[in-house]
Amino acid sequence: MMQAAQTILRDVFGYTEFRGHQYAIIEHVVKGDDVLVLMPTGAGKSLCYQIPALVRPGTAIIISPLIALMQDQVDTLLQLGVKAAVLNSSLDNQAAFQVEQALLQGDLDLLYVAPERLMMPRFLQLLEQCKLALFAIDEAHCVSQWGHDFRPEYAQLFQLKTRFPHVPRIALTATADDATRRDMIEQLKLTEAKYFISSFDRPNIHYRIVQKSNPREQLHHFLQTEHQGDAGIIYCLSRKRVEEIADWMQKKGWDAIPYHAGLDKNTRQKNQQRFLREEGIIIVATVAFGMGIDKSNVRFVAHLDLPKNMEGYYQETGRCGRDGLPATAWLSYGISDVVTLRHILSQSEAPEHIKRIERRKLESLVGFCETSLCRRQVLLNYFGETYTAPCHNCDNCLRPVETWDGKIAAQMAMSCVYRTGQRFGVKYLIDVLLGKETSQIQRFQHEKVSTFGIGKTYTLQQWHSIYRQLVAANLLTVDMDNYGCLRLTEKSYPVLRGEQTIAFRRDPIVNKKKSEKMLSQNKNLPSHTDILWQALKNKRLELARSEGVPPYVIFHDKSLIDIHEKKPTTLNEFANIFGVGQRKLQRYADIFIQVINTCMQQLVPSTAVPSPLVGEGARRADEGCL
Repeated sequence: MMQAAQTILRDVFGYTEFRGHQYAIIEHVVKGDDVLVLMPTGAGKSLCYQIPALVRPGTAIIISPLIALMQDQVDTLLQLGVKAAVLNSSLDNQAAFQVEQALLQGDLDLLYVAPERLMMPRFLQLLEQCKLALFAIDEAHCVSQWGHDFRPEYAQLFQLKTRFPHVPRIALTATADDATRRDMIEQLKLTEAKYFISSFDRPNIHYRIVQKSNPREQLHHFLQTEHQGDAGIIYCLSRKRVEEIADWMQKKGWDAIPYHAGLDKNTRQKNQQRFLREEGIIIVATVAFGMGIDKSNVRFVAHLDLPKNMEGYYQETGRCGRDGLPATAWLSYGISDVVTLRHILSQSEAPEHIKRIERRKLESLVGFCETSLCRRQVLLNYFGETYTAPCHNCDNCLRPVETWDGKIAAQMAMSCVYRTGQRFGVKYLIDVLLGKETSQIQRFQHEKVSTFGIGKTYTLQQWHSIYRQLVAANLLTVDMDNYGCLRLTEKSYPVLRGEQTIAFRRDPIVNKKKSEKMLSQNKNLPSHTDILWQALKNKRLELARSEGVPPYVIFHDKSLIDIHEKKPTTLNEFANIFGVGQRKLQRYADIFIQVINTCMQQLVPSTAVPSPLVGEGARRADEGCL
């Protein structure tokens, strides 16, 4: 049976070998064992159930939380010649009936359903009449009350074990800390399952955090210098901010569209379809967008606001670079983010024990932002994985950050908070420390306090950094009920008394030219001015539009790059392209070979190689070349 799995890997999916734990996972599921899989986004989780679904007799039932994810995977499978379908609320009654009949007749290899549909008594009775290959529970962290995407419907899935005891179950997720893992095992009754926990590392993602100064212009510069023409996601905390940023970006000339739960359903669907099916679209969104989005060539994820926790950050950044090619996770972070999230948490109606957990998770994320260590090391350590730094693909590794003894500066900053009555915000406190005789300072007579003017050895920017880091370390807190004034905490007093030292991160002054040169070395994608590359992308987009699927369903960027580099001119050569199975070889080889030959004739007329193929696709392919 594993020989059959190897053949399917090569002939259907176009890959020559399994990655990581894939072989062992597939072997266990094929044998009929339950399996729990924790594997990062882009590491090949889908193959872990898609291949057993084709090896084992019967239909595999794939439980997925989002319609977009289901349809995306079905489109991809149909392209490969796999008999797959969805059954969800997007279908009318006639279409749903046809899918059910195909299921009953054994005409489907895989059927994607939502947990709500799966647990309907009528549908469970329907399944009892069918030969089932397996149950795959995707995004399984949704079952856990500690997971950041909790879906109460997932909690009913434990019934599958008792109702279908001989059908193997495979639960999969890309994001789960220890508490979430334990909860998944308990809720889904997976105590006897075999566990496979892969590294959470996404080595192709470059992690970078910038201190907020002018976040919009910082974002604009980042995109201009590193991601011209690339598809990406920009996350904002509120719907209003999403609308503002999308509008601002459009005025700046970017092809940016908004997405949030407040938009009407048709607008959301239209914008999501544009992002999936067009090239170079930037979507500005709240976290309502993203889970289940399978677009492989998202080249960046940018956060203009701090996520709520490390799990959210990991999952959201994991939506870029799913194809394994270079991608950037960029975050603009400042004291206002910490203040806002702590305020939201304090106003939450969640039980106090949940609030405590969420506060710890937020503190972990803030610590990640403020660290001077390798970011990948800190991120992976959070998920219980030991990583030996440096990674050479995060800002701290590429531009090492200095730390400095901040004991005296911290005492000045906190003393100023105390001497002014714990009634003022950062801007006012810095004015006092720098000895500025503003009208407000004179009105409160704070030019007479002992901290007036004692901080002139530090710049305005340095004081902002000092106060940001004190708030991040919970050495100061922000009173949102009193106009954002700073107050001392219990942790403040040991520092004030000189009993505790503190080291501050020295925020780097970035040399933009040096930064861009350094980062460009990691970006090995063809240039947007490359004639053959653009011709291949144009032809891919043309085919995708004619077939009503996203371009990456025709070929992932990784496959297109392989075509660009190898320039195959025969069927045998094209068969060796990454991700090309028998079905894609038959459908697309002649078309793309003709694109290659047409472009090469333009570039090097004397050495152009005529195409050995003369199909209808080959006759039309010259339209794809510039």
